[in-house]
Formats: sequence, C-alpha cells, structure tokens
Amino acid sequence: MEYLLQVKIGALIGLLLLTLLFGFIPARVKWFRDTNGTEQHRTALSLISCFAGGVFLAACLLDIIPDYLSDISAELDVRKVETSFPFPEFIMAAGFFMVLILERIVLNCQEIRGTQQETTPLIQDNRNGHGHGHGHATSPDLESSGQHVHVDLQAHSPFRSFILFLSLSLHSIFEGLAIGLQSTDSKVLEICIAILVHKSIIVFSLSVKLVQSAVRPLWMAAYIVVFALMSPIGIAIGIGVMEAQLASGALIQAILEGLAAGTFVYITFLEILPHELNSPGKQLVKVIFILLGFSVMAGLTFVG
Repeated sequence: MEYLLQVKIGALIGLLLLTLLFGFIPARVKWFRDTNGTEQHRTALSLISCFAGGVFLAACLLDIIPDYLSDISAELDVRKVETSFPFPEFIMAAGFFMVLILERIVLNCQEIRGTQQETTPLIQDNRNGHGHGHGHATSPDLESSGQHVHVDLQAHSPFRSFILFLSLSLHSIFEGLAIGLQSTDSKVLEICIAILVHKSIIVFSLSVKLVQSAVRPLWMAAYIVVFALMSPIGIAIGIGVMEAQLASGALIQAILEGLAAGTFVYITFLEILPHELNSPGKQLVKVIFILLGFSVMAGLTFVG
C-alpha cells in the first residue's frame, strides 16, 4: 500500500475516532447535562471556533483553491478547451450554492412543518417575568438567530436538533472529500488538521445541543455515530475516485475538488466567521484567535 493511501486511511480513522470522542464527552459528563453553559464555557467554545475559522480560512485561500485552480487549468489545457467563460470559478461557485440550497431547503421544511413550539423564539426573553415573541431573539452574551444552524446551543427542540444534525452532516461529507482527493501526504495532513479542529468543536457543540434538547440516549448515540461517519465516507469517495484511475479521472477529481473548495468557502464565510463575529463580547480576542488559526496554517503551508 502506497504511503499516500496509508496517510488518507489514517486520517479517515483519526477523524472517526476523535469525532466520536468529542461527541460523547457532553453525553457522559454530568456538568453538560445539568447546565445550559456558563459564560466561561461559551467563551471557550467561541474562541476555539474562531481559531478553527482562521484555520479554514488559510486552508481555503492558501491551499485548496490554488491547488484546484492549478489542477483544473491543467486538465482544460490537456483537453485543449479554450473559452472566455470562467469555468473553474463556476464549478467552485456550484459547490457553494449546492450546500447553500440544500441547507435552505432543510430550513424551509422546518418552517413548513414547524408547530407552535418550533416557531417560538430560540431564547425567550424572560426579563420582567414575561416573554416576547420575536422572530429573532436577542441576548447580551449569545448570538442566537433562528435562521442560523451552525452552533446554536440554545435551541431546545428535538426537531431543530435533527435539522442541525442533517445540515452539518452534509458539510462533513464534502470536508472529507477534500482530504480524499489530495495528491500529496502533506496536503492530506494539513487539511485533516483543519477539519479535526473544526469538526471537534462542532460535534462537541452538537452533542451539547442534543443533551439540552432531551433527545433519547439511543437516538443521541445514533446521531453522533452517523455524524462521525460522514467525513470518513467523504474521504472514501475521494480515495475511490483517485484509485479507480479512470480515463477522465483527473478531470472528475478536479471538478470534485472545485465543489469541495466551494463548500469550504461556504463554511468559512457564511458559517464560522459570521456566527462568531456577529455575537457580542470579546471581539478583539476573537479576531486574534482567527489570526492565530490563520497564522498556524500559513506557517505550515510556508514550511511545507
């Protein structure tokens, strides 16, 4: 077995095990079952997510997109395709819109099927002894838009928990795809680090959300296991495409890389960064952690 394939299989196993580990921590630790989370707890999650955002930003702009543009341009040159239409950028935009449309469809289904419980604010404003039914609840220490499904620790609805699980699972397949399609072990490790940081905090937060939503233990375990399998499935698909060595395999690989790059753009600019930077509190510290995550990945790219 060649070394690159060994590295990818190692990344697959590592992602699976670490996702399971971080996913089951909140389910097994009593502190998470007894509290909605202290300010220190939310701050720690937020800063880790900011660091992950910086890691993804660097992986996206300094590695995945440049490599994809190089690969697709080479394939178009080999096939002597000449056009003024920005075909490489169009493929990447298709990946972006694919995830965006799927997520909006899921949210639209939630709105259509939602009961009165589902249409109430995610956080009730209980000051002065009564609540206010606004479409978007506000909180002095937590951004909690009802339309955002990234890390929303305060939505205590089993149905919303399923929507969150489904949306994040779609992301995870394409995250794994980006690993499986890489052609060098250094790129596999670099992207794997980014995904490990991101997915660890996401599955941790998802698990906290499931605990707070009073999801049955058996269903909660099923959610976490299935979510943990999504990135490995994406890696396996990418490995299969590369190992098949089809006549048009290189072109298929380049197109799939473009779709994966588009999902990275989506995750970075519409998920992680807005969620953290739109929430009040410690804005400068958050920016520092984003820069720290970006600098770590930029340093790895420079050295590599």
